[in-house]
Amino acid sequence: MVIPNQISTLYVNPATGNDANTGARLAPLKTITRALKGIDRATIIQLTPGTYSSKSGEVFPLLIPSEVIVVGNEATKGQGILISGGGNFQSTSFGVQNITILLLDETQLLGVTVTNSTPKATGVWVESTSPTLANNTFSNCGREGVFVSDSGRPAITDNIFLQNIASGLVISRNSKGEILRNKFQQNAIGIAMSDFAAPLVVSNQFQDNRTAIAISRDTRPVFRNNLIVSNPQGGLVANGNAMPELGNSQDPGGNLFQNNGEFDIVNATSNKFVSAGNQLSPTRIKGLVDFISTTQDISTPVPANAPFPDLAGHWAVEFVAAMVNKGLMSGLPGGNFAPDAPMNRAAFAAVIAKAFQLPATNPIPNFTDIPGNFWAANAIKTAAAMGLISGFPDGSFRPGQNLTKIQAIVAIVNGLKLTDGNANVLSLYSDRSQIPSYATNSMAIATQKLLVVNYPQTEILEPLREITRAEVAAIIYQALVNSGNASAIFSPYIVKPILSIPSFTDLKGHWAESFIRALVSMDLTQGYIDGTYQPDKPMTRAQYASLIVKAFNPIPKSPNVNFSDVKKDFWAYDAIQLAARTGFVGGYNDKTFRPEQNVQRLQVIVSLVNGLGLTATVGDTLNRYVDRNSIPEFARTAVATATQQGIVVNYPDQKQIQPGREATRGEVSVMVYQALVAIKRSPIINSTYIVSHLGNRQ
Repeated sequence: MVIPNQISTLYVNPATGNDANTGARLAPLKTITRALKGIDRATIIQLTPGTYSSKSGEVFPLLIPSEVIVVGNEATKGQGILISGGGNFQSTSFGVQNITILLLDETQLLGVTVTNSTPKATGVWVESTSPTLANNTFSNCGREGVFVSDSGRPAITDNIFLQNIASGLVISRNSKGEILRNKFQQNAIGIAMSDFAAPLVVSNQFQDNRTAIAISRDTRPVFRNNLIVSNPQGGLVANGNAMPELGNSQDPGGNLFQNNGEFDIVNATSNKFVSAGNQLSPTRIKGLVDFISTTQDISTPVPANAPFPDLAGHWAVEFVAAMVNKGLMSGLPGGNFAPDAPMNRAAFAAVIAKAFQLPATNPIPNFTDIPGNFWAANAIKTAAAMGLISGFPDGSFRPGQNLTKIQAIVAIVNGLKLTDGNANVLSLYSDRSQIPSYATNSMAIATQKLLVVNYPQTEILEPLREITRAEVAAIIYQALVNSGNASAIFSPYIVKPILSIPSFTDLKGHWAESFIRALVSMDLTQGYIDGTYQPDKPMTRAQYASLIVKAFNPIPKSPNVNFSDVKKDFWAYDAIQLAARTGFVGGYNDKTFRPEQNVQRLQVIVSLVNGLGLTATVGDTLNRYVDRNSIPEFARTAVATATQQGIVVNYPDQKQIQPGREATRGEVSVMVYQALVAIKRSPIINSTYIVSHLGNRQ
């Protein structure tokens, strides 16, 4: 939504506030009810931790007017900020309903917990409006957490729906909207849809609900990239004339159904559903479902026939069967496959040389320990020339040496030149500390590309253990699936990262937590392999260039710049070039960039203003800074512009800009996020440390 140009803030504290106060930060109101009275313009209502109920003076239902933003703590999904209670609301289509909150058009509900324990009651009601509900928890409601009716078009993102009696979310009548990255857990039904509802449901997690999704009547929802696992009764059930869109030949569904109780899909309608590019078990489907291939050919299941006697009942039988059918692997002389035996470097080279038909990028090597008549000599040379495997510094190949799991994964990722890894996904692995530092990026890429297959527990990687023949079959097959050269195989042991914000051990309670988590959720920044983010650590100029290129995806305006200290093999070379060519960063007079030098706060501020081409501002804006005389003359207009746009963040004192101080990872994250807000690409996150030309009530 568009953030209003002028917006005021009212503070509410149910413990220490007083409804006779002004609502300033140091004189908060006691109730949301009082804060809502007489609002005639865009307002942020900032809630302090506590319980907002009839006992504290609230009068329900709470009607949130247009352009009002109710904010708690988005970083914790509203933990400790509880709005509890209900009152009667006359719905135009459903009569009298007991609800906690009614959201009118262009409202935002952010970072609160909503509970309405009254039997057959609702937490939040949306009726023919387009509000935003983000980073909240809706729990223990007598019927459902959120009800959307008539022509509602809400944006429901990154929320938790937990232990609601009937349903986490109901979408009815002619409602649409976007349901994105939410978690539905331990509800009777995760999402229930009826009438003509047609929402877009993307990247949500449904787990431990009795039934994940129930659709009926003439609903036409679209499902993409949802994780539907461990729901005791089942995944998706459809009645009436419902017709879900589960992917097509050009646009795979990408939904994963796994470990559900009685069924993955029940089609109780007379319609034939189409499933394209989803991972589910055909044996757990009831009713008419037609499986079709996609342009990536990733939907056709592979039969689980055991081509060798020692594969019967083995977890990797389908992967091995597929590899054997493709002529990429074979059994041993005794007639078995030996799936749990380790694989040596020569055998691995033989498989990958067949599996990946790549152009030669390296000279053909002459390894000192590979004679011309060695059984795998040609395969080893081919794989090495394609960049899939290499020898040792002493010129040897060591063909009889067994590979570790991490060595095999790194070889495939590097050889196929796969990119776009985010170290945050490594938090999936309980033994991630065993991943060598040189392999973290490759391991992250492999995880995101669904190459990693872990048996018997997906969270245990065992990177330094010798890889087995079965694991090689599974990992190489997954690489073929990723490249569009094989059909997907359903397996509960494929590691599929859940699209959620990782839990950093050093972010809880940090002043920049909400902003950092917002950037992480957009895959613009990431933490460290040890589970930390290190928000108070300085950020280098190279890291800054990488962040802004990902955040703004700028279009080059000038030719390449030749910085003498940034070689083409430097990890951030491309990002630095693009950042320089788009006006976000520049070099020094000696033609250096100094990529490892820490970026200064002033450099960040000027960079964002210049790179985004924000309109210059003049006036007395800088008078709010007690250290304004330390701002260089050349940067004063840019700093004033950034201040007007709400980009400047000063912690812990809003009045001190400290332009020459090194910027921390937390400070850069907040300013980059505020720049996204300024160009209307991200919703507002309230913070007392953001300097606004309108000021905050004190």
